[in-house]
This record gives sequence, structure tokens and C-alpha cells, in this order.
Amino acid sequence: MPELSRRRRFLVLAICCMSLLLVSLDITVLNVALPVMGQELGSGVSGMQWALDSYTLVLAALLMVAGSTADRLGRKRVFMTGLVVFSVGSLLCSLAPTLDALVAFRVVQAVGGSMLNPVAMSIITNTFTEPAERARAIGVWGAVVGLSMASGPLVGGLLVDAVGWRAVFWINLPVGLAALLLTLRFVPESRAPRARRFDPVGQVLVAVLFASLTYAIIEAPHAPATRVVPVAAVALAALLGLLWHEPRRREPLIDLRFFRSAPFSGATVIAVCAFAALSGFLFLSTLHLQQVRGLDPLHAGLWMLPMAVPTLLLAPLSGRIVGSRGPRVPLLVAGTAMAAAGVVFAGFPDAGDTTLVTGYALFGVGFGMVNAPITNTAVSGMPRAQAGVAAAVASTSRQLGATLGVAVIGAVLAHGVAASSQTHAQAVAAASRPAWWIVAACGLAVLAVGALTTGRRAEATAARTAARLSDEGRDEEQSEGHAGDMRANDAQADDVQVKA
Repeated sequence: MPELSRRRRFLVLAICCMSLLLVSLDITVLNVALPVMGQELGSGVSGMQWALDSYTLVLAALLMVAGSTADRLGRKRVFMTGLVVFSVGSLLCSLAPTLDALVAFRVVQAVGGSMLNPVAMSIITNTFTEPAERARAIGVWGAVVGLSMASGPLVGGLLVDAVGWRAVFWINLPVGLAALLLTLRFVPESRAPRARRFDPVGQVLVAVLFASLTYAIIEAPHAPATRVVPVAAVALAALLGLLWHEPRRREPLIDLRFFRSAPFSGATVIAVCAFAALSGFLFLSTLHLQQVRGLDPLHAGLWMLPMAVPTLLLAPLSGRIVGSRGPRVPLLVAGTAMAAAGVVFAGFPDAGDTTLVTGYALFGVGFGMVNAPITNTAVSGMPRAQAGVAAAVASTSRQLGATLGVAVIGAVLAHGVAASSQTHAQAVAAASRPAWWIVAACGLAVLAVGALTTGRRAEATAARTAARLSDEGRDEEQSEGHAGDMRANDAQADDVQVKA
């Protein structure tokens, strides 16, 4: 990709951030609409879980293949295709007559969404090649998550109150169209120097693993063991198959060599834990505000602002800190704040307004600090040719965490509500307490892993891994070049024989 002017680079960043706004806004807006949507479509807790997880599950399963496809076919082309499919899926969701139809149309949305964020991040990492400038760009990228959290609940509340839950999908249409036109005009096309081969077996194993694991977790509270245990066994078999198959591929879907880097492995684990905490936090907050406190969607959205505003303000600061001092400080702050927020809600289930605002603000601080170090740590130090794959693994980890957060926390909540003889509001309040402890545990995991996988020793493993990947990549290119020369020589010899 040709070198762009500074103004053009930040214009490309703004266009890529529009895709992130689409995906992130869709999640936060829908969370506020869940209770009303569930009531209209006649679904319980598990139905609301599937409305969220059908989207994040497909995203997680397809992100890596979308990243490698973009490297092969062209990032701009795949990005624009994703915008079209996502917008069409949003329109279909707004027309869904039943819960099953909504889940199916969310899958269409997710297919388009899988072509957006990892491809956009790959465009950004190939546009901003200077480390400090790239860290600042990633900080802006993280701030868009804060913007979606700040505006999503409020916009969602307004739309649900004024029009209905179907209107939350309409806002994707003008944003998607604007992003499509701007991409066509201003984003240059780019490809990886050498496109990765597809790994259909690995892709199928990943999809089976994620789908069966999520199904087993969501359905465990109310489905018979004879149905859940076989599905869990399928998930285990898919995992073992993946671990056996991937190292034997020259270009696997998931390059397990990346995990020799302690910072990369840490970023993957932190992404899963942080986004599990986020999705669980939003899910629990929505039910608490609307079903326990009895607020309407608009006022529930307003109550989430103390969480959203710190995320919006701190994400760019986190990016600057990562660029100047590394990821350690933001990760330690993030883990501490997220764990503290979980403890506040778990330890004080009947908290007053002040305690509630404090808990939301703490979580906003934590999530605002965590996003930039995840992305930067995942892609920094890796060869530029591998940036798309590394970014896709980081994005997959986020979506897998979001899927598992809703699945696990929703399962705990559903089990508690089903076993309670109290009123629905009292049952939800009581069942939420162990779920909040899970959020706190996720925050502690971010803190511990962040401390263990940053520092000089961890950076040394990243440098060794990057050097090994670069050396192996050169060896493969030389081998392929030598094979090509041999084929050319053979062809010339055959030609001489024919002439003779």
C-alpha cells in the first residue's frame, strides 16, 4: 500500500472507526432493548442470550478466515462487502416476526460484521507503520467503543420508547451507507505480500467448537443432561482435533506459533476475560435496571452513562500510555477497576444510587484502559505480513469472550431464577449476586495475566517469536521460489526436447 499523507491516514482511521461504531453500537443498543424484545417475542433468559450470542458466536467463528480472505482478495474489497452484508442483515433483523427469525438474521449480520473489524484493524496497522502513531490510532479506535457505550444505551432507550425495539437496527443503515461511500472514495486497496492458504478443516473445527460450547453452556440450566453432555463432548473433540490439525498445516487458520510470545498469549487471555466481563456486565445491568428497579429503557440507558463516559475519555489516554510506556500500567489499572466494580455489585446487592454510580464508573475506567493494550500487544512485534492474522486472533478472542460472558452469566442467572420461589424481580436480584462475582473474577484475571505477561522477559519471548516467524517465512518464500525455478527449468528442458 503506498505511503499516505498524515491527513489521509487519519481519514482512513475515521472510516475504519465507523465500522467499529456499527458493530459496537449494535451490541449496546440491543442490550437496552432486550427486556422489551423478549416480552414481545415471548422469550425468556435463554432467548435473550441467543439474540446476543448468535451474533458474537458467528463473529468469533469467522473473524480469522475473514482476515486471511482480506489479505488474499484485498482488504478494501472485503471491507466493503462486509458493510453491505451487515446493513442488509440489520434491515432483516428489524423485520423479524419471531425469535427464531431474529436469531437467523443476526447470523446474517454477523457474517457481514466478521468482514469489518479485523479487516479495518489490518488496514489501520498497515496504514500507521510508526509504533507511537499506531498506538495513538489504536487509542482512537478504543475510544469509539466508549462512544458506542456512551451513545448506545441512550439512543437505544430513546428508540425503544418512541418507536419500539425494531428501530434499534435502523440506525445501522445510514452509518453503513456513509461508510461504504467513503471507503469507495478514500481507502486504498491493499493485500498481504503473500496470501495465506485457506484452512477449511480448521475453520470447520473452530465453528463446531464455538457453537457446541456455547450451546452446552446456555442450555445446561434447563435442558436434560442427555442432550447437553453429548454436545459438550463434541466441543472437546473439536478442541482436540484443532490442536492436532493446526500444527501440521503449513499455513494454519490459527498459527499456534504466535502463542510462544507471552505478550500475545496474554493479550488473547485478557481479551477473553475483559469482554466476558463487559458482555456479562451489560447483560446483568440491563436486567437489574429494567426488571429489578422497574425503569423504562430510556432511563435505564441514562443510568449506564457513568460507565460509558470514563470509557470514552480514557481509551485515547490508554493508547498514548501504551505508545510511550507500554501496556503494563493500563492493564493493571484495568484489571483492578473491573474487579472492584464486580465486588461492589456482588457485595452490595441492595446498593443505593451512589454505590450504583460508583460501580458503573469503576467498570468504565477498567474497560476504557483495557482495549488499546490488547490490540497493540497482539500486533506489535509481529511481521507486517502477519498483522492481519494477529489482529484477527485478537478480535476473535474479544468476540469469544463476549459470547462466553453472556452464556455463562446468563446460565447462572437462569438457574437461580428457575430455582427461586420469590417474585421475578426478587429472583433476578438474588440470582445476579453469584454472576457479579464472575465479573469480579474476570477482572482479577486481567490483573494477574497483565502482570505476568508484560515486562522485559515477556518482551524477549515476543522478539524471539517474531524473529522465528520472519525466518520461517523467508525460508518458505525461498523454498517456493526455488520450486518455481525448478518448474521453469523443467519447462524449458521440455521445450528444447520438443524443438529437437
